[in-house]
Amino acid sequence: MTHLTSNPPVGTPTWLDLGIPDLGRAKEFYGGLFGWEFQDYGPEAGHYHACLLRGEPVAGIMQLPEPTGDYWWNVYFATDDCDGTVKRVTDAGGSAVEAPMDVMDQGRMAILKDPVGAQFGLWEGRAHIGSRIVNEPGSFVWNELVTADSARAADFYRAVFEYTLEPIQGDMDYTVLHRPDGQSIGGVMGSPGASSGWFTYFDVDDPDAAARKVGDLGGTVVDEPQDTPYGRIGTAEDPFGVRFHLIRPSEM
Repeated sequence: MTHLTSNPPVGTPTWLDLGIPDLGRAKEFYGGLFGWEFQDYGPEAGHYHACLLRGEPVAGIMQLPEPTGDYWWNVYFATDDCDGTVKRVTDAGGSAVEAPMDVMDQGRMAILKDPVGAQFGLWEGRAHIGSRIVNEPGSFVWNELVTADSARAADFYRAVFEYTLEPIQGDMDYTVLHRPDGQSIGGVMGSPGASSGWFTYFDVDDPDAAARKVGDLGGTVVDEPQDTPYGRIGTAEDPFGVRFHLIRPSEM
């Protein structure tokens, strides 16, 4: 378990949010799956909702004004200079989807795309530091970029956040991303023909029971949980087709 009380180091995944067409349906699904409760930030925030675990924010959900048919969990990386990091992104070949903006007194954010087309966010925390609980059941524990051009993607994130890269030996095209202090924060997986995107792993006590809940709550189990060297992992989609992973991490 990690309980955060201040902004994490630059380059750390620090927040997740999801834009969907039916807020009530999303709350029913994720509340039932992860035990989350929800806090409405009010009309001035567009009724953006925090997802709470034991009263602490771990993610956000918002209802989109117009259905798009294209929904995803968006991961935000911590920065202490949102505008400066956006420049690093564009200098490294990425692009801005939403320019830096203040979010009331909560922080400063931007939405970007990397050179392989994957979307991500930046968060410069102020009153809101991001997810206050990580690495325990009901919160995120890992984030992974899947792309057909893994080398280009890994080089981009190294340039922006000064990560060091650790290619994993074996048949799988996988590179672990490490902050300058050595802490691993996520990975890049090469998959020929894949559309580029970031995917989140949520920690659960029992992936098999969680997979059954996914089906009971109207989601879809894409890959049944199975044991791996990193833990027991399954893949699911929520009622809107948003893909994510369930994991009980292995004891390291």
